[in-house]
Amino acid sequence: MKAITVFCGSSFGSLKIFEEQAYLLGKKLAERNIDLIYGGANVGLMGAVANGAVENKGKVIGVLPNFLKGKEIAHEHLSELIIVETMHERKTKMNELSDGVITLPGGYGTLEEFFEMLTWAQLGLHKKPIAILNIDGFYDELLSLVQTMVDKGFLKEINQQMLLVSDNIEELLNKMAEYKAPLAEKWVTKQTV
Repeated sequence: MKAITVFCGSSFGSLKIFEEQAYLLGKKLAERNIDLIYGGANVGLMGAVANGAVENKGKVIGVLPNFLKGKEIAHEHLSELIIVETMHERKTKMNELSDGVITLPGGYGTLEEFFEMLTWAQLGLHKKPIAILNIDGFYDELLSLVQTMVDKGFLKEINQQMLLVSDNIEELLNKMAEYKAPLAEKWVTKQTV
């Protein structure tokens, strides 16, 4: 993997460990010579992961919608800042630039980005690893919901297994490096009752 997109919150959350782990992730990516692709802001966990990479001589590419640049939240020390017009263009560009995705704690926007990339993988539009760094059990309830989706017949187990999860950065990066996309892609069929 040469580049990884990181989706995460634009705030720090309520626990210091969120910021610490975001910074450490940026640092680990720099140490492994993996470019960081992220949302381009200098606030919250977004700023922390960027700082972790920048301060350890990593390459960091931010992708920021023009309307957010106007709010003066753009990080000023990136290798490159790409300005796009819409949020959808932002996700598309981040996908084009990366070989995989890691999701940190965040809110609605983080989940929306994560699920779109996971859905694209499920549909066979890409074969990149999609991962969650489950800091302090932040995503435990979401993972429980995903299991319910399998149990209730809305998600195939093979698609559940596409999601890589760990609370340890090194372990997660290793899982991503070893990831092989499932051969079966989701298809839609008309069911008869």
